[in-house]
Amino acid sequence: MTTHASQATQPVTLPASLDEAVAALSAMPAAVPVAGGTDLMAAVNKGRLRPAGLVGLGRINEIRGWQYQDGHALLGAGLTHARMGRPDFAALIPALAASARAAGPPQIRNAGTLGGNIATAAPTGDTLPVLAALEAELIVAGPGGARRELPVSHLLAGRDMLGPAELIGFVRVPLLHAPQVFLKVTGRTGPGRASASVAVVLDPARRGVRCAVGAIAPMPLRPLEAERWIASLIDWDGERGLAPEALTAFGEYVAAACIPDPDGGEQMPPAILHLRRTVAALARRALGRALS
Repeated sequence: MTTHASQATQPVTLPASLDEAVAALSAMPAAVPVAGGTDLMAAVNKGRLRPAGLVGLGRINEIRGWQYQDGHALLGAGLTHARMGRPDFAALIPALAASARAAGPPQIRNAGTLGGNIATAAPTGDTLPVLAALEAELIVAGPGGARRELPVSHLLAGRDMLGPAELIGFVRVPLLHAPQVFLKVTGRTGPGRASASVAVVLDPARRGVRCAVGAIAPMPLRPLEAERWIASLIDWDGERGLAPEALTAFGEYVAAACIPDPDGGEQMPPAILHLRRTVAALARRALGRALS
């Protein structure tokens, strides 16, 4: 990618480890970390951002793969969407792989990273509703070799923010070994950008259904009451099938929870009503595919 010429030389640091990257950010508090740069460099090219320095994360091998850890997958924040979209990864976390494959054209998937998607926290980030539905946790690296954990939902909701010189190092995702589905609809918001997306994850061990809706709000939304209601209708010891009427009701339940009726009995604008119907259709289809 190219950038507009800046008036002053910007220092660029290329650390080889996560702790080196944290140390570089500690030494240059005004510097900005960059991995794939799909959002950062777009902002620079448009003149919206002029970082005082850059800390490149592309040479940190420890965050570019994944490993198994106590029934979980420990995913490096440097995993690209292209890598997550491959069949071996899809066998582990199907919905996350599906969201990665849907994340724009090949040049974006080849460069964009999981950690960048989380840190940028754009409402249209395709991996975000999947991570919310999976109840993923982040492992954050800080100065002095410190590590702390926080739910991804807390970061996306602004309840717990990254501190100075902190970086997302890893994402811990439970391996549920159960069906999970990601679906999205694109609109006029840009090439491949979702106007609405839905992730549905089955959790047979806890006899639960988890659902998250993306792109319609600043962060993914979890319709918890709809999750509990539909889980109570599923025969977890049998074929787990549901009647079409139950699937339709679930979709409408999810949509109404995420896009509630206006106060005071006002009429819902046509565009919002269309979005609500879209969310209902996505939730219905996602659950139907997961159960089948």
